[in-house]
Amino acid sequence: MGRRRGGMRGRADAADRALSPVVGKGLEVGIAVLFVALLTTTLYGGVVPDYRTAAGAEVGERALVGAAERVEGAVPAGSVGVERAVTVPLPDTIRGDPYRVRAANETLVLDHPNAGIGGRVRLAVPSRVSNVTGTWTSSDRSWVVVGRGARGPRVRLANGNWTEAANETPTDGATEVEATP
Repeated sequence: MGRRRGGMRGRADAADRALSPVVGKGLEVGIAVLFVALLTTTLYGGVVPDYRTAAGAEVGERALVGAAERVEGAVPAGSVGVERAVTVPLPDTIRGDPYRVRAANETLVLDHPNAGIGGRVRLAVPSRVSNVTGTWTSSDRSWVVVGRGARGPRVRLANGNWTEAANETPTDGATEVEATP
């Protein structure tokens, strides 16, 4: 008595029942994809870049301090007239970008494309050092070249292989003897 046989209405009910689980699962998958997309957008839009900048600033500070130690250690003690070139290990990139380290007023300055990464370190070189000049780029091998200057030892930041770095033309007019690796 409660069942209806044949007719169009009976077939539509069966088709609706078969479609309900498919629609339900489709909605579940859609909600899961929407949640993952929202979470990814939130993380990569705010949290992750801030973390990368903070981590890059720390790496930059460590690289700058390490470079300053190498520059200070390259200057010979006393008034010894030694010509030398010392390699300086620098990271190739900071936060995925190349950068520069330049000498300015007896300080090393880190220049990075990201404004949140950078810094300055004052060099503790003897007063007899006539000047500290030059620039390092992170994409090439870096050297500290100590040579004879007109008014005392001259410190220069240079890139390339050590013979090129040691034989570059000095900026204060002094001639420089080939350095040893």
